[in-house]
Amino acid sequence: MIPSALALGVLAAALAWPVPVMLSAARWPAARPATALALWQLIALAGGLSMIGSLLLFGSAPAGSIVGAAETLLPHFFDGDLPPGFGVAHLAALTLAIGLAVHLALNLGLTVARAERERRRQHHLIAVLSDPLPDSPHTRVLPYPVPLAYCVPGVRTATVLTDGLVAALDERELAAVVAHERAHLDQFHHLVLIAFRAWHSALPWFPIANRAERSVTLLTEMLADDGAIRDVGGEPLRRALARLGAGAEPGAYADAGGVAPDAVMLESRLARLRPADPQADPRDIRPRAA
Repeated sequence: MIPSALALGVLAAALAWPVPVMLSAARWPAARPATALALWQLIALAGGLSMIGSLLLFGSAPAGSIVGAAETLLPHFFDGDLPPGFGVAHLAALTLAIGLAVHLALNLGLTVARAERERRRQHHLIAVLSDPLPDSPHTRVLPYPVPLAYCVPGVRTATVLTDGLVAALDERELAAVVAHERAHLDQFHHLVLIAFRAWHSALPWFPIANRAERSVTLLTEMLADDGAIRDVGGEPLRRALARLGAGAEPGAYADAGGVAPDAVMLESRLARLRPADPQADPRDIRPRAA
C-alpha cells in the first residue's frame, strides 16, 4: 500500500500546485472555456480525493487495507494502546485524512446553506422592490441609478437589472445583457461556483484555491458571453461591456461572498469579442482566444 500511497501523494502534489498554475496561465481556455471549466472541476475533485486517499493508504498500510485498519484500530480506540505495526505516523495520517474529509464536507454544507439563505432573501427583496421588464419573462427591474445586472438562481429564477442599466443601454445591448445572465442560469453556473467557493473557504491559506475560484469565475463569464452571442450577436454584447465596465456585474449571481468579476476579467472577455480582422463586419464577432 505504501507505493500506492506514494503515487497518490505525487498526484495530489501535482494537482495542488504545478498543474493549476499552468492551467491558470494558459491562453487556450479563452477559446475553449467549456473544456477548461471541466478540467478545473476534474483537477479539484481528483486533487482532493488523491490527497485524502494517499493519507488513508499510508495510515492503513500495517493492516493491508483501509477496512482492515478500521477493524484493527477500533478495539484499541479507548484503551490507548497501539496495535502491532501501527505507529504515531500512521495514526496521524488517518486522523488528518478523516479530519480533512469532514472539514471539506462541512464547509461545503455551510457554504450551500449560506447561499440558499441569501438567495431566498434576494428573491424576497426582488418581489417587493422590483417591477417586471416588459416582454422579458423572469426579468425584474430595480429602481437604482447605478447600472447593474445579476441573476438569482433557485426554483424560481430571476434576472435582475437596475433602471440605471436600462437607461444606459439600447435595446440590443440590453437584450445581450439579459441573454448573458440567462445563460448563467441555464448552464447552472451557480452550482460550479459554489463548489469552488467552498473549497476556497475551507482552505483560505491555500493559494491555488483562490486562483482556481478566480479562473472558474472568468470561465463562467466567458460561457455566458458565448450564450449571449448565440442569441443576440457579439457586437451588442461588446458595446454593453465596454460602456458599462466591470461594475455592471456584481457576480454571476447574487450570493454571499465569492470572487466577483473585475476589470482584468472584463478585459479578457472584451479581447475575445474584438474582431480578429479590423475590417470585419462587427456583427460577425465570434469568441476567440485572448
